[in-house]
Parts: sequence; structure tokens; C-alpha cells
Amino acid sequence: MSIGAACPSKSQSLDGVTTAAVIVTILAWASAFPAIRAGLQAFGPIELGALRFAVAAVPAAVFLAITRPAWPTLPDFLRLMVGGLLFVALYTALLNMGERTVSAGAASFIINTNPIITAGLAMLVLGERFSLRAWIGTALSFAGIGLIALGEGHGMRLDTGALLILGAALCNSVTTVVQKPLFASHKPLAVSAWNMVLGALFLAPWLPQAASEFAVASASGVQAVIYLGLVPSLVAYGTWAVALSRLPAGRASNFMYCVPPVATLLGFLWLGEVPTVLGAIGGIMALIGVTVVNLRR
Repeated sequence: MSIGAACPSKSQSLDGVTTAAVIVTILAWASAFPAIRAGLQAFGPIELGALRFAVAAVPAAVFLAITRPAWPTLPDFLRLMVGGLLFVALYTALLNMGERTVSAGAASFIINTNPIITAGLAMLVLGERFSLRAWIGTALSFAGIGLIALGEGHGMRLDTGALLILGAALCNSVTTVVQKPLFASHKPLAVSAWNMVLGALFLAPWLPQAASEFAVASASGVQAVIYLGLVPSLVAYGTWAVALSRLPAGRASNFMYCVPPVATLLGFLWLGEVPTVLGAIGGIMALIGVTVVNLRR
């Protein structure tokens, strides 16, 4: 089954709406790395995720109540449940737990196995085609992200934290492929809102402990939770859904190679963290690889 048959989209090219959605997603998810680091100073990893998506779920639920989108069929609801469980709850828990022992650059490298996993799954499950040029661009981006990780000076270790983050990348990829067909009959923002609400419900058992930690948290920890809930979650999950509804899954995921270079730039602008020479070269390679994938035929 071809992706065109499974899920007709408004556009397969980078028009203004698609470009804006991609840019906002990249900036928001790149900014999540320093926010997560700040949040983990005050909260446990799963508790941080529970609070983050409790913040995001409230406006998401209000959006669903106001817009009243078509009620999903049982198969569609199961796809939404996958998003809530994997893309929100499990992804967040695994990433937060992994970042306790894995450096930011190394974590970015591991997470960015996601576009390669997604492209492979999209070819097998959705019938998408990924050209030789696209694979070359992907390999270039992947190598660039590797240089960013090595440039940190901490190296790469296949420890428990690394395996947890690899699991988070797999959660992202599986959800992207599973939810792609939803956009044939559901609006992107509705899909994103359902993900927020269902994900928050899966994380709800950790809210009592999270509330206890919130009561004694520092101001920076509280600010990190609110920021994570509103920007990298509520906003970015919505713009990602828009991008995914308008682009093939493999191509949309390839843009996520831009996140680590942008995160490095934001770290320099906000925190004064100067990137290494290897990190700078790696960032340029990652961006060139994304450009190669998306060059007009």
C-alpha cells in the first residue's frame, strides 16, 4: 500500500505552512534539552514527565472540548492510544531517565537514530520510497550528529542510559508510522491533543509524588516544568503533527537531524556554552544532510 493511498495529504512539498511547522518543531524540541536538565535538578525523571504533560493536557483537553472533533473509530483510537503510551509517556520517561547518565551530545546522537528507524519502518509498513540521495543525506546527517557527540569529549558508552534513550528513539519512530494514517480522517491538532491527554493519563500514577516534589522545588525547576509542558510539548507536538500530516513520515523525521545543531546554537546563545570544532563541523554536516534529502527533484 502506498502512502498516497493510505493517507492523502494536502502537500508533499515544503510550502509555507509545512516549513513553519518544521521550524517551530525544531526550535521547540531543541530548547527542551536545557529545560530537561533544569527540571531533573528538582524532580525525578518520571515525575518530571508526569508534571510536564499534566500542564500540556489541560489546554489540549479544552481544545478538544471546544472544537469537538469527530470521535475516532476503534482502530483510530488504538492508534491514538499508541501515541499517548509510546510518544508521550514512555518516550518521556526513557529520555529523562537516560539523560541522568548520558551527556547531552551523546543523547542527541542516540535519539537521532530515529529518522533512520522511521524511514525503514515507513518503507516496510507504509510503502514509502526513500531514494539513494535521501539515504546519502541521512548518512551525512547521522555522521554529523556523531561528531557533535564526540566533540563533547565524553565519548559514547553503551550503558543503561544509552539503551534507555535508544528505546525512546524507537518509541518515536513506531508512533510516527502507526499514526501517519490518522491524518486521512483527523486534523493534525486533534491528533496531537489526543496524544497529550492520553499520555497524561498514562503518567497520572506518578502525579502524587510529582506534586510533593513540586511543593519544595526551586523556582528554576518549576519554570522548567511549565516551559516543557507548554512549548516542547503542547506547541511542538502540535506543529509536528501538522508537518507529519503534510510530508511522508521518513522525510518529516529527517528534519529532526536539525535539532542537535540548533540545540548547540541555543546553548551558546543562552548559556554561553561554546561548541567544539568537531561539534561545529558536525552541526554543518547534519544541516547539509537534511538539505540533500529535501532538494527539489
